[in-house]
Amino acid sequence: MDDVLELDVLIYPDEVRLAAPEDIREWELETASQWSGPACPRLFVALYPYNPAAMSPNQETAAEELPFVPGQLIKVFGDKDSDGFYHGESGGLWGDVPSNLVAEVPVEDQHLKELLMQQGASSTPDDLSDTSSIPDDVVVRRMLAVFEYDPWESSPNLDSEAELSFRSGDIIYVFGDMDDDGFYYGDLHGHRGLVPSNFLQPLSWN
Repeated sequence: MDDVLELDVLIYPDEVRLAAPEDIREWELETASQWSGPACPRLFVALYPYNPAAMSPNQETAAEELPFVPGQLIKVFGDKDSDGFYHGESGGLWGDVPSNLVAEVPVEDQHLKELLMQQGASSTPDDLSDTSSIPDDVVVRRMLAVFEYDPWESSPNLDSEAELSFRSGDIIYVFGDMDDDGFYYGDLHGHRGLVPSNFLQPLSWN
């Protein structure tokens, strides 16, 4: 088998040249600086779904905010502003992130942190499109489940598979008004379905 010669090259708009040792060292320093120092991004995970068009407290700046779904990884840069928003990036999208809907992921291992950052940057959950598809004029409310609900056991409907099961204490986001049968359409941890209104009570956003 022939020997394989590996060479490092630098690609510029107008030229391609071999990388000198000092070029490689400079690249390594730049790469390391991305994960250290004051500009080092912090890793957060979304706890709740967020669709700025329907849920933002300030509709004038909703277009500058980042939509996300529960479990989505978000890179955050800097501290939160006076309105309680971080500036972050996920799946190639940048925007402001409400601090009360996310939680920081403590990662001590630097290599693991880099892997998670890359994962968050390269993948966007499929549910994100569902969150973004909520009509702008739909009112989104938080509801607290006061009782446990299993559609297969308690539902009065024949199509119980269209309903969400939940436990007492779960926080459910409901979209729009209650239907004629007393059900809301809601979201629990990224799963959507009908939820009985008499098992819920309103919960403030604060």
